[in-house]
Amino acid sequence: MVHTFMKSLVSERKIPGGVLIIQQQHTRIMTQSFGAYSAANLSTQQITTNTLFDLASLTKVVATLPATLLLLSRNAIKLTDTVQTFLPDFKYPTVNIQHLLQHSSGLVADLDPPVKRHHQRDIMGEVLSAGVITQPGKQVLYSDLSMILLGKIIEEVSGQSLDYFVDREIAKPWGMHDTQYKLSKEQQMQAASTEKIEIKFVQGIVHDEKALLLQEVSGSAGLFSCAEDLATFAQYWLGITQQSVIPFDWMTLAYTNIIENRGLGFEVWNGSDVLKCFGRGWTKGSFGHTGFTGTSIWMDPVKKAFVILLTNAVHYGRDRGFMEIREKIHTMIFEELIT
Repeated sequence: MVHTFMKSLVSERKIPGGVLIIQQQHTRIMTQSFGAYSAANLSTQQITTNTLFDLASLTKVVATLPATLLLLSRNAIKLTDTVQTFLPDFKYPTVNIQHLLQHSSGLVADLDPPVKRHHQRDIMGEVLSAGVITQPGKQVLYSDLSMILLGKIIEEVSGQSLDYFVDREIAKPWGMHDTQYKLSKEQQMQAASTEKIEIKFVQGIVHDEKALLLQEVSGSAGLFSCAEDLATFAQYWLGITQQSVIPFDWMTLAYTNIIENRGLGFEVWNGSDVLKCFGRGWTKGSFGHTGFTGTSIWMDPVKKAFVILLTNAVHYGRDRGFMEIREKIHTMIFEELIT
């Protein structure tokens, strides 16, 4: 049924295609690719299980979150450290690292006016001077700016660029060899195109406008990966596979230290709020994240199950109801395939 539904989404042009991985414990339930996309040169390319995808905001939890947890585990930073400790030009003295991770900093959701690809703007300067509209630590307001700041803090503390630190300290040690910022020309050709800008599809270059103007490296967006790498990521997070990079207690804290529906980085099903993206039936405490381009990861720590769904849903344009589609997919998966 899930396989048939995915194929129908492609044939009805709801999505151009995608890759779906479903696993519970050590049992791989499904690994399937669907559909095709128009490359930058306008040729039609089939999506395979090896296709690279622009993760968009999945960057926040696949790169920025584990990098932050690693620094926390090394006592290089503390959750209570203020942003000003590392970025003195930031205006608000009480906003701390935990606030950034939980999207409870009070920062506005995005920059105004919205950033366009052709703009010449000082994104980091605008982020540092952005306004706070609620008291820090009191309310969740999802904000790209929080994670952009966190990416910059990682650079300041480590003395390395964010892309280098994530590659050396997280991706390579975890065996996620197709996960990185800034693809080479050859790698770009292996990436699913995202949106058509003017007359050309964006392929292998970051779709997010702010990340693009930050030299394609940001704590909020910019990372590329494939489905199997994210399956590896999920198995580490659920403890299905062991790793020694980040102490497991810190990884558990990321989805148990919650305010409203937010852990440290992850969206967490708290049992009361409506799950707008991840469907019905999943265990309270299940957690994950989405990306604007059509990417998502969802993990159930009780069932030890996860779903990786990578699509390039913006290929046909924005605002095409993909949130509702993703919700239906995840509900169907839980009802039919998870025991």
